[in-house]
Amino acid sequence: MTPLRALIIEDEPLAATRLAGLLQKQPMPVVVVGMAESVAEAEALLRNPGTPPDVLLLDIHLADGLSFELFERLEIRCPVIFTTAYDKYALRAFKVNSIDYLLKPIAPEELTAALQKLVQRREAAPAPAFDAALLAQVLAQARQPVREYKSRFVVRVGEHLKAVPVEDIAYFASLEKATLLHTHEGRRLVVDYTLEQLEALLDPREFFRLNRAYLARATAIRDIIHYTNSRLQTILQPAPPDNDTVLVSREKVSTFKEWLDR
Repeated sequence: MTPLRALIIEDEPLAATRLAGLLQKQPMPVVVVGMAESVAEAEALLRNPGTPPDVLLLDIHLADGLSFELFERLEIRCPVIFTTAYDKYALRAFKVNSIDYLLKPIAPEELTAALQKLVQRREAAPAPAFDAALLAQVLAQARQPVREYKSRFVVRVGEHLKAVPVEDIAYFASLEKATLLHTHEGRRLVVDYTLEQLEALLDPREFFRLNRAYLARATAIRDIIHYTNSRLQTILQPAPPDNDTVLVSREKVSTFKEWLDR
């Protein structure tokens, strides 16, 4: 079997070395034909008139910018496997003809699956040309400022202030005129935000507004039960005070199912 020629574009030396090691251990023969840590270095390698690589293993954030810029400067026809720690770029990456998308740290079995997919696709048909219109849209989106969501909430505990990381929060509940933060450990703390304000501050991939009174994290939803009138009941952990029945509003059921299925 002819070895795959792989070009690694990665600005973290340790990550590049680890990736090269993983490629050497693949069940299929893979040869690393070069490494670059910036858009400029990658462009120079890709302009080399020698034999082009069979696959690019391309980090998205490079030392001098986003690797998407390469597609603006060059005609890249070989398949691409994007590697990054930032999953928010996943959809953008797939729009530029990638074979796969691997989150760091890269698991050996996921790399193997991506390379196998590449071989299967190459045997079936040559890689299609990039869609210039889609690429322009991807580049425009990539240059937009990345939305930052809250990572912690400062709450008052007696005479003290305590910072609660978002990862520790199970859900928020509106009780009369107060909003309570419920942690996974079962603590209840008052926060100075309404649920409407919290919706704008929290990552919508992690939190969903179930109804007027509850905004829950995905990991806090332990069970979902069909309820009357096409509604859904969620079982939250920890359980709400007085075992309150938490229903998904009828108008939110469809959106809620889509959110769960991401």
